[in-house]
Amino acid sequence: MGEPVEIVPYDPAWPGMFATWGVGLRAALGDAAVRIDHIGSTSVPGLAAKPVIDIQISVTSLEPTDDFLGPLTGIGFVYRADNPELTKRYFREPPGRHRTHVHVRRLGSFSQQFPLLFRDYLRCHTSAMTEYAAAKRRCAARFRNDRPGYVQAKDAVVWDIIRRADAWAQRTGWVPGPSDA
Repeated sequence: MGEPVEIVPYDPAWPGMFATWGVGLRAALGDAAVRIDHIGSTSVPGLAAKPVIDIQISVTSLEPTDDFLGPLTGIGFVYRADNPELTKRYFREPPGRHRTHVHVRRLGSFSQQFPLLFRDYLRCHTSAMTEYAAAKRRCAARFRNDRPGYVQAKDAVVWDIIRRADAWAQRTGWVPGPSDA
């Protein structure tokens, strides 16, 4: 059995933790990383979250992996080749470090745009952020020892919010801001 699902109050240290990783990742990857962004719940000020720093690295292509695999493993990240999502390459934190997930995705792809739009919408819409936090707490209480069950249980809320986020993006002309690192 894996670690229990735990949702904790927002920690103002999370942006600094990302910033530290961002500097190291930018140095290691250089121009291979078109963007390096803080994504996921820890990137939304005020949002309760699992205490995991999610980082998205946007690259021009996922294959070959030479431009990012060597640099990321060279600074200690652990490549998870068994990740079933074919639209990303997935890495975990170096052993002994704070839980961090690195998602390498192709720039401009749906899977790359989705977390940026979701993040930006929650940052701009407190009611959606509050709704999402409540759903995460409910799902974590119900699926504390079942991480896949937790993720599946909150899917309906995520897709409802992303539909609203898409409508917002269409009305406002949203585009991702500059890279976070």
